Amino acid sequence: MPAMENPTQFVEWLRSVAPYIHAFRGKTFVVAFPGELVMAGALPVLAHDLSLLHALGIKVVIVHGSRPQVEEQLALRRVETRFHNGLRITDAIALECAKEAAGELRLDIEAAFSQGLPNTPMANSAIRVISGNFVLARPMGIIEGVDLEHTGVTRKVAHETINPILDAGALVLLSPLGFSPTGEVFNLAMEDVALAASTALRADKLIFITETPMMTDAGGAEIHEVSAHLAQAILASGCLRADMAFYFEHATKACLGGVPRAHIVPFSTDGSVLLETFTHDGVGTMVSAENLESLREATIEDVGGILQLIEPLEADGTLVKRGRELIEREISYFSVIEHDGVIFGCAALYPFPAEKTAEMACLTVSPDSQAQGDGERLLKHIENRARSAGFKKLFVLTTRTAHWFLKRGFVSASVDTLPKDRQNMYNWQRKSLVLIKNL
Repeated sequence: MPAMENPTQFVEWLRSVAPYIHAFRGKTFVVAFPGELVMAGALPVLAHDLSLLHALGIKVVIVHGSRPQVEEQLALRRVETRFHNGLRITDAIALECAKEAAGELRLDIEAAFSQGLPNTPMANSAIRVISGNFVLARPMGIIEGVDLEHTGVTRKVAHETINPILDAGALVLLSPLGFSPTGEVFNLAMEDVALAASTALRADKLIFITETPMMTDAGGAEIHEVSAHLAQAILASGCLRADMAFYFEHATKACLGGVPRAHIVPFSTDGSVLLETFTHDGVGTMVSAENLESLREATIEDVGGILQLIEPLEADGTLVKRGRELIEREISYFSVIEHDGVIFGCAALYPFPAEKTAEMACLTVSPDSQAQGDGERLLKHIENRARSAGFKKLFVLTTRTAHWFLKRGFVSASVDTLPKDRQNMYNWQRKSLVLIKNL
């Protein structure tokens, strides 16, 4: 085993992902990917990453696509592909090609999860992949006078059969084929199967691993996170490419159907599933059933998150040291910014009613989230909180961030201008600058 270059960094990283591991244990993820991923040779690495999710106690349902494989089969038979409004017209020959492609892909996926070579991420793994007739479908029918023949839509996913399989520790594999009570087979869109599976299983996440790059809005800005309702507006604007919009539409429908989170990540990024799952910002686009970020008053449950935020700044002298007991006593003074259950910003408002003045202290934003305007949001929130309480002035004491406050309307003042009680507590060794703002 090679020597670890930076064991401290490794330990810090492992500790940072621990909250996600605890949160996701026992949860159900539906992970869907197109046939292009297999064509690109990325299947073995994806199997490594999904095996890791499985090892961490996450229940994984896999849905694969097969569009390029079907095209390949049709080309071998010298049959031209027919489409209508972006949907494949699946005649008898195209259906046979879809069956052959799905069968070959299923075997390739099962083989990928059967790896167990030493010195690989799959060492010591023993994963079973179960597939079957879990997807019921119906024909799409005739659209605008065009019969789509054996092209279908998902009618039902057998969640009552799949859940016990997941509980038993196996992975479930769904192909883009569905079956009818009359014994017919229909060619389905991978995105449609994944959407139906995630809603039927009440999955905690739907993850599309796509051939498309990072999504951008009409202004060219990357779309990292949106609520389902905002996603609908983006779709209505028509700013997305057709292939991107198709993924985005299904991710949005999943959230509107009860799936808390839907992610769209590019398979061109190595380890994109792990990065999206176990890092704060991720590497793709996340659609959420609701707005995940909230700026609110703190509660006693937030003490641990606040301590984690401020301890590095206390250690380097930027902030005055506060113990857990003090923060617990003063928690009603604090406001926090929370994102998906993680506290990444805080500030406190200490009142001095006699002088109709308040102090803002402990303004902190996580280094991973700085330069996104969250410090300014906290400042405005504290200012509004002070105004609503009837205070006329807000002051801060700072040793290192005076310029930031001066740019936002604060002016320099002397210690003598502070409320009498605060003057008595002033630390002359720190020699903090006094800055005041009229509200």
